[in-house]
Amino acid sequence: MRLTFRFPFRATVFSAACALGLAVALPASAQTQVTAFKQAVAEAASVDADVAAFYRQRDYSPLWTAEGEEARARRAALLDALSGASVHGLPEGRYGIETLKAQMAAVRTTRDLGQVEVALSRAFVTYAKDVQTGLLTPSKVDEDIKRDVPLHDRTGYLTEFSQANPQSYLRALPPVTAEYRALMKEKLRFEHLIALGGWGATVSGGKLEPGDEGPAVIALRNRLVTMGYLERSATRVYDKTLEQAVRKFQFAHGLLADGVAGDGTLSEINTPAEERLKSIIVAMERERWLNHERGERHILVNQTDFTAKIIDHGRVTFQTRSVVGMNVHDRRSPEFSDEMEHMIINPSWHVPRSIVVKEYLPKLRSNPGAAGHLIITDSRGRRVNRADADFSQYTGNSFPFDMRQPPGNGNALGLVKFMFPNRYNIYLHDTPQKHLFKREVRAFSHGCIRLAEPFEFAYALLAAQSDDPQGLFHSILKTGRETKVELEKHVPVHIIYRTAFADDRGRAEFRRDVYGRDARIWAALSRAGVALGPVQG
Repeated sequence: MRLTFRFPFRATVFSAACALGLAVALPASAQTQVTAFKQAVAEAASVDADVAAFYRQRDYSPLWTAEGEEARARRAALLDALSGASVHGLPEGRYGIETLKAQMAAVRTTRDLGQVEVALSRAFVTYAKDVQTGLLTPSKVDEDIKRDVPLHDRTGYLTEFSQANPQSYLRALPPVTAEYRALMKEKLRFEHLIALGGWGATVSGGKLEPGDEGPAVIALRNRLVTMGYLERSATRVYDKTLEQAVRKFQFAHGLLADGVAGDGTLSEINTPAEERLKSIIVAMERERWLNHERGERHILVNQTDFTAKIIDHGRVTFQTRSVVGMNVHDRRSPEFSDEMEHMIINPSWHVPRSIVVKEYLPKLRSNPGAAGHLIITDSRGRRVNRADADFSQYTGNSFPFDMRQPPGNGNALGLVKFMFPNRYNIYLHDTPQKHLFKREVRAFSHGCIRLAEPFEFAYALLAAQSDDPQGLFHSILKTGRETKVELEKHVPVHIIYRTAFADDRGRAEFRRDVYGRDARIWAALSRAGVALGPVQG
């Protein structure tokens, strides 16, 4: 893309002189133009402290509007990037590209030139931040998104860009993960699919299962063919092939893969392609929030998928089912990142204050022997004799005791917990309630993450520091004593929430929006100008 602009003659002289470092030797008329340009830049930049700081550092010399190939390449690279913002699920209108083009074409005075210079810089830093670390501020969308986004210094963007190859710098801003690349491709695929009419007619009626036939079965068959889960077929019967296609769909959507198209499965099958595209765009925004080094080995908990994984060098080396927080206020599992430092084998459960006063104190008021599996202690750690205590005199604010469940098979934390100390008091742990892992939707905890295979999870972590991780674990377990085991190398933990993510082939899988967070994110993106527009040519 070659862009030419009608700059004033004297501005051209000034630009060339600046490039040669000859400003002090210019004739008075040219020097006046230099001063006027600097004043125009200073004035235009005064509304943006970061941009103003950048220009002060370079004595207000131009980044974009100088004569020559270098400045032209910067302008071309920026306008090209802004024109392609929608590829990243960003709103092109946010960057005012048409206004920028019109402003550049209308330059007649040195003042005009200075205003264009600053306008380009402001568009650049806005786009750079959006495409690298996201358009939204997570905590403003949902208070349970506690993620610390790795924001970059805005002045730094301009300084780095001034010293870099323009196209290479802009290409390097978005996440370079395989996940982000796959989501971009899936976004384009779904846009084409929607332009062609989507997945066709929805499946009406109730539950469908093997042996059924009729119009609803035909609609199910056609929809699964369009979705790519079934080869083209003329069958009118819910046969083995159709059953297998339903299983594939269920597996790719986190459903119980029983091959029966019940209400839950049909609800997911009938979800429009447009809604799936929204999930993909939201997932891209979420990927930008996590645009930093995640650790060669790290733990990834996807709340909507109800799984916990250990990732080594980009490959899943261990995976287990999980249970997350209930979908009620103050029990939803938050999203954040931290580092796992140790595990505790044979843990005690120190009951959180919120649970003590909301769940146990009302019971103790009417029956001092309630919750007998818990030990009540005073502020000095001494055990309280329930028979001598009058719990009826206490309120939630005045209750002075702690409650603890000692180690054992019935402990609420099971036999091991995995600690990454954080202000939210969230950790991963075992549980005696194994039956919950058979559920399709597993949101039952008070906020912490329960693991279906905690022992195996421990073995995988200890394998990095022991030749016999299983033996080490069980030698401690059989003592029955609460024991802290340090991880010699801390492991990053990322608790995320993705209703769309790529499988091993790069195709999108989808999950239910169990907390409604992604719906809120999409609403915020939509208010910011993101839309499900036509496919770009």
